This record gives sequence, C-alpha cells and structure tokens, in this order.
Amino acid sequence: MELNPFSHEFHEDPYPVYRGLRDEAPCYHNDELDFYALTRYADVVDASQQPTLFSSAEGTTLERIDTKALLPMMIFMDPPEHDVQRRLVSRAFTPRSVAALEPFVRTTARGYLEPLQEKGGGDFVEEFSALLPMDVIMELLGVPSPDRNEMRRNMDASLERTEEPPYIPHDAVEAMIEMQAYWKDLLEDKRARPDDSLMSNLRQAEVTDGGETSRLTDEEVIGFCSLIGSAGTETLTKLLANAAVLFCRRPDQWRKLLDDRALAPAAVEETLRYWAPSQYQARVLTEDVERHGTVIPAGSRVLLVTGSANRDEREYEDADDFDIGRAAHLATGFGHGLHFCLGAALARLEGKVGLEEFSSLFPEYEVDESKARRVHQSNVHGFASVPFAAARGR
Repeated sequence: MELNPFSHEFHEDPYPVYRGLRDEAPCYHNDELDFYALTRYADVVDASQQPTLFSSAEGTTLERIDTKALLPMMIFMDPPEHDVQRRLVSRAFTPRSVAALEPFVRTTARGYLEPLQEKGGGDFVEEFSALLPMDVIMELLGVPSPDRNEMRRNMDASLERTEEPPYIPHDAVEAMIEMQAYWKDLLEDKRARPDDSLMSNLRQAEVTDGGETSRLTDEEVIGFCSLIGSAGTETLTKLLANAAVLFCRRPDQWRKLLDDRALAPAAVEETLRYWAPSQYQARVLTEDVERHGTVIPAGSRVLLVTGSANRDEREYEDADDFDIGRAAHLATGFGHGLHFCLGAALARLEGKVGLEEFSSLFPEYEVDESKARRVHQSNVHGFASVPFAAARGR
C-alpha cells in the first residue's frame, strides 16, 4: 500500500489508503520518496504538541524547499522565533476583530451568490468559493480590488505540483516570484500612505518581553502577508466547495441544515473533518523517535497526516459517515498545538456565513460531478471547479 501525495489518482480519494495505513502501517515509510507518515489520530496530536522535536524549520510540505532562501514565515519557525512573531501578528485575529468582519463577509457572500441565483447556477468555485475568501483576506491585508484576481491566480499557480520530480513546476516558481515582488511594492505603498489595513498595522506592531521591544522587519511583514494571503484563500475555497459536493451527495444532511441554520458552524467542522482541505503537515525530526516499533532517525521527514487522523475510527464513531449532527470534537484540520492555524476563527466565520447564505439562496441545488475538476497540489485537496444548478424537489 503506497502513500504518494503527488499522485493525481490519490487526490481523488485518499481515504482507503489512509485506513489501510492506520490498520497495517501506522508508522509508514515510503522508500522511494524517503519520508515517514503518522496516520493515527493519537500519533498526529502527540507529534503536533512537540514542535521542537517535530520541527517545521525545513518546510511543511513533502517537497523539500530551502526555507532560508524564502521570506521569513512563522509557519517555518520553531520556538522561540515562532513565539515572538506569533505574538506580533495575533492581535489581528482576536475574537473581537474577527467578529467585526461578519457584516463585510455576509455582504460579500451575497454579492457573489445573488447573480448566480438570477442565472440559476454556475461554477461554485470560480464564481463563489474562490472569490469570497480572497476578497475578505485581501480587504484585511489592504490589497486594492483591481489587483485581487491576479493575486488569486498566482496563489493557485504557486501551489500546483506535478506527479514527477522536481514536483514544483516552472509556472509555480514564477508565480511565487511575482507574488513576492507584489507584496514588496505594496509595503512601500503602505509606508508612503499608511491606512488601517493589516499590512500597515504590522509595520507598527510591537511586543515587549523582558524589557526588550520587538518589531517585525519588512521581510517578516511581507512573509506574513504572503503566508496569510495564500493560506487564508486556499483553505476556505476548498472547504466551501467540498461542502457543496458533500451536501449534494447527502441530501439528508442538507435538509438538517435547511431546517436549522444554527447547525452551520457544525457543518463547517464536519466538512473540515471529513474532507480536510489541508491533508498533512510535514516535519523534520531533531532526534530519533520510535513509533509502533519503528525507529525514525533524526533528520527524517515525517508527515503528520491530519486528513487521516480526522477519519480514525479509534477516535470517531462511524468515522466514514458525514454527519453534521456529530458531537463536538477536536478536529486537526487546522493543525494542532503551537502551529494551530492563526486564521482558523476567520475561516470558520467565512465558512458559516458562506453556508448560511448559499442555503438561503439555493435551498435546492444539484452538482454535476462529471464536470467537476480537482486541484493537484501536494497537501491541499479539493476542487478547482464545481458546476452546479438550482433544482426543485430534491
């Protein structure tokens, strides 16, 4: 049984592979690609709580990258550097600041959905789920409206991967370079004309610890904006599209949501658990570790397969059943521990509002899965296109 995160066939349905690995090889080693994988819930949660042992400093995807050649990003940092930067940027994502965004999120969602309602459907991704989070995160960062579509295209292109080495295509590299240049130019503009955007605020953010005051460098500001811009767009795009396909497959669950819109947050959590947009987080061991009778040597790349952990029958009853009435649970779809997604509250708000507004305007709909297309990225699973249409009498 092979786990190959670059395989397009694997992207279609990784869950049978995950089940086999959890049962037969919970500490799996891929000889060809030279990585280990932990697939059981308990192992993933345990490793996530040991950030200095399971280090993020050499990247968080299977494909190896030179993080020192990139802009500094806290996702590629271990303590104590990670802790300082997180304190500096976390103020933008307090519960109060996130809640204050709800009117904008709701207005934006309706602005995209109402034209779709008028024409009886469209492409759920291209005309809704890719646009909503892009507008929200770009509004937060201070990216002008005319630049947003090009930024989204570059973000999508930067994450594309091939099935064969070197896995990162030339177009992805070019997109990364263009994005970095854009963020640098935008920061210069914010320096000349400060505003209330997150980018402007990050330039001035300070924390004092032990009598020492820390501020972000220009490179750290650009690195964070690049990180949150991509992560804040891609994850929610896939989450909402996954929900649209799942609910079409499970009309009984859609009816639950229609009958009780208060279930929207639970629907977001169950979608996140059942079809996680982010399937794994890669780490590199700083010491030898033994798991399930296998010694993983220091320096090894280890995948913490959260997509599998969330379907572990050792943790969840009827783990392979999509049920929005499921009792509250600790899903690992936004990561866990020190590197828990900083924007999780914002993503949950956008997911909740997106489902509420979609269900109001499209109480009956159908998805044409024969024409749906998936993305092919190493650790992000979901759809690039989901054609749908309003329907009656489902």
